This record gives sequence, C-alpha cells and structure tokens, in this order.
Amino acid sequence: MRVPFRMDPAEERRETKRHKEFINMQGYVADSEYGIPTRCPCGGRIIDEVRGKDDYDTLPGKRFFTCKKYEADGFHYRQPWVVGVQEHIERLTKRVEEVELVIKWVPEVNNQIERLEAEVKALNQEVDNLTGQVYNLSVQVADLEKLCFD
Repeated sequence: MRVPFRMDPAEERRETKRHKEFINMQGYVADSEYGIPTRCPCGGRIIDEVRGKDDYDTLPGKRFFTCKKYEADGFHYRQPWVVGVQEHIERLTKRVEEVELVIKWVPEVNNQIERLEAEVKALNQEVDNLTGQVYNLSVQVADLEKLCFD
C-alpha cells in the first residue's frame, strides 16, 4: 500500500500564502482597470494595440490598451479601447456636471462679495469715526486733567 505524499506544514503555509497573494494581486489589477490606463501595475508602458487581419479573431482591427510587457497572467493590462474610452468619457462628463454646478453659483458668490465689500467699507468708516471720537475724548480728558490738577 502506498502512503500519500504529505507536504511539510511550514511549506504548505508558505505555498498557501503565495497563492493568496497571487489572487489578491489579480484582484487589485482588475479593480484598477478603469478609464484609460497610463501605466500598468508592473510599471510597463501602455501601448495602443490593433489586432491585425492575420490574428484569428472575429473582429480584426479591434483596439486595446495593452501593457508593453503583456503576458496573460492577470498582472498586466489589456483593456479594450472602447471600454477605456467610454469609462474615461463618463468620468469627464461627471466632472463637467460638477463644474457646471459650481459655475452656476459664481454670480451669487460675486453678489455676496460685493455686499461684504460694502459692509467692510461702512465698518471702516465707522472705525474712523469712532477713532476721531476717542481722540476728541482724549483731548477733553487731558484738558480736564490740566484744570483739576494744576
């Protein structure tokens, strides 16, 4: 009777850990594929790839954003061009809508700034007036001190 091969428990844990890291990395790469990629997670440059007519494909001429070091191991980008551009356009559309909302508030903010500037001007005039009154009172106090203490 043959005894089944048993892996060393420490080696088995290391192998399980490597396998888990491999699966996690593939998940990270998949999650990062959004919009038009600029760099692959491996650090490779992204190129525009166009399938030729010689490739066995039902859609010759299909375009991809592909890592220059592409291997089909799940760690490199190879994203259909249409998907990347569509996601990028959706993201830009959302940003434009947010900017439009901000632009709509600009006239109101300008009105508030003008009102605040007018208030500041009025308060500066009031401060100048009060400063003059304080000066006059100081002069009067000095005159009274001369009368009382001389």
